[in-house]
Amino acid sequence: MPDTNLIQKLKARWDLNSGLQVVLVLLVFTCTGFSVMFLKEPLYQLVGIDEQTSAWIRIPFYLIAVLPIYQVVLLFYGFIFGQFRFFWNFEKRMFERMFSRKRKKIQSD
Repeated sequence: MPDTNLIQKLKARWDLNSGLQVVLVLLVFTCTGFSVMFLKEPLYQLVGIDEQTSAWIRIPFYLIAVLPIYQVVLLFYGFIFGQFRFFWNFEKRMFERMFSRKRKKIQSD
């Protein structure tokens, strides 16, 4: 079992109600990571990417195709483990941060 102090820190940082909820959120991240790791190779094979394909092709493809799949799988596991609301809010905050920085830079110029 993870260190209790770490669980308390994550509980406060993520504004969660219990240590069990922290463990469930960590479990969702774990399951999502493993699932995407196993989905990446078949997806690469489907479009013809292999070990000899240039990183200039593999990395942009990963960013364009695999990362959005990660977001969907994250919500799926969040739903399965009863943490959908947390992950829905997590994704909204992430996208707000990504796009608000660009707006702030544009507005300040």
